[in-house]
Amino acid sequence: MKALVMGLGLHGGGLEAARFLYKRGAELVVTDLRDEATLAPSIERLEAEGEPARPIRYVLGRHEAGDFEKADIVIKNPGVRPDSPFLKAARRVETDISLFLAASPARLSAVTGSKGKSCASSALCWALARARESEGGPAGRAYLGGNIAASPLAFLDDLREGDDVVLELSSWQLGDLRGRLSPGGGPLLKPKAAVLTAILPDHQDFYGSMEAYVADKRVIYEGQGPGDAMVAWDDDWGKSFLAGSRAASLVCSASPLPDGTGGGWLDGPDGAAFARLRGGPAQEIVPAAPLVPGRHQKRNLLAAGLALLSLGLRPEEIREGLGSFPGIEHRMELFHRARGVDFYNDSAATIPEAAAAAVETLGGGGRLVLVTGGADKNLDFSPLAKAAPLAKAVVLLAGSGSEKLRKLLDGAGSAYLGPFDSPEAAALAALEAAGEGDRVALSPGCASFGMFLNEFDRGRKWKDAVRRLA
Repeated sequence: MKALVMGLGLHGGGLEAARFLYKRGAELVVTDLRDEATLAPSIERLEAEGEPARPIRYVLGRHEAGDFEKADIVIKNPGVRPDSPFLKAARRVETDISLFLAASPARLSAVTGSKGKSCASSALCWALARARESEGGPAGRAYLGGNIAASPLAFLDDLREGDDVVLELSSWQLGDLRGRLSPGGGPLLKPKAAVLTAILPDHQDFYGSMEAYVADKRVIYEGQGPGDAMVAWDDDWGKSFLAGSRAASLVCSASPLPDGTGGGWLDGPDGAAFARLRGGPAQEIVPAAPLVPGRHQKRNLLAAGLALLSLGLRPEEIREGLGSFPGIEHRMELFHRARGVDFYNDSAATIPEAAAAAVETLGGGGRLVLVTGGADKNLDFSPLAKAAPLAKAVVLLAGSGSEKLRKLLDGAGSAYLGPFDSPEAAALAALEAAGEGDRVALSPGCASFGMFLNEFDRGRKWKDAVRRLA
């Protein structure tokens, strides 16, 4: 079989697809618009799989149409537009997610949204794993993959029936699955539990409208049936997902739900979260003070908790699992303390509303130095501009998004430092502005391209700069 991987990348999806196909005997071509130096970490890992008699061919810095015409199968990166002329020349187009779903024997849960999907999917998997490890818990293991920079192909060969897989799925990944069928003829994507977190404007440079963006996310429920569960909030987008899915609806709300409605709610700004299946009593599933900070994170834990309830976990198991969830890298991550200052990495806050939420969570008492800004995705920066004055100081990273934000801050008479063209320069400015008892948080509200390879690279370089300079 001749296989072509379009987009080796640095997140793992292209790499794992290449490894998966090579291990199964494919004659492999890898093509990427980025150069060899940029892709060196992924190339080194892939070359470790190589055999002298079956070399891997690399086409870097460009694509060649002939490679697509000759390939029996092309694996596309999620960020490649489906109308690419190269893809139109291919006989068969797949993704690492479609390859995985066609072969996985495990029970599947899936999570999407604009913000909160990484927290919700990670917490869901964490609680499933804790339940399996407890005395008397079910056999098997729980795995996490997808958009959270972990291709599920990396653990496909380890899966057994009875295992659980949680996939975080982006709009691009879901769009690539539209209409696809499994080898048995049913829907390829059919999650037992599907979760929708907050829908906010994102990727408008790619989609051009919110309707087109959300349409791809709707693929998460299109294969579901009455024996499955759909979890979503009681806002307009959430209600439309609940109405569109044939699965049982579990509603997330900021206030108690009426009798007869299955779902869960938050008991005030600082209270616990409760859940109730139809006809059952209300029971606590998220404690009032979980380890992860912020009301927006408690919302994500509630959504994960309802999915867990639909999967058969007991409320006390859910409460214990979600209450002990430690959070994840690049999302409100407290990673360093020095000079009496707490330093946070919230690099995954890639839209203005997410950075505004970080200010709300960490900015109490005017003790927050906010490091923000970067590249624009054709988004509205007014939510971040409105929240920024609540911080003690604002430090800007250079980028097109920062230029839009500067105009809003200038118009409101709000002060800022920068923009700075490196994480080191921004860290030094933040250190100078911070005093004992303060918090310094990188929460960009922007994309990372230009200065960084991706948001994970941005977070790691921020942490490295702070640890060296603080």
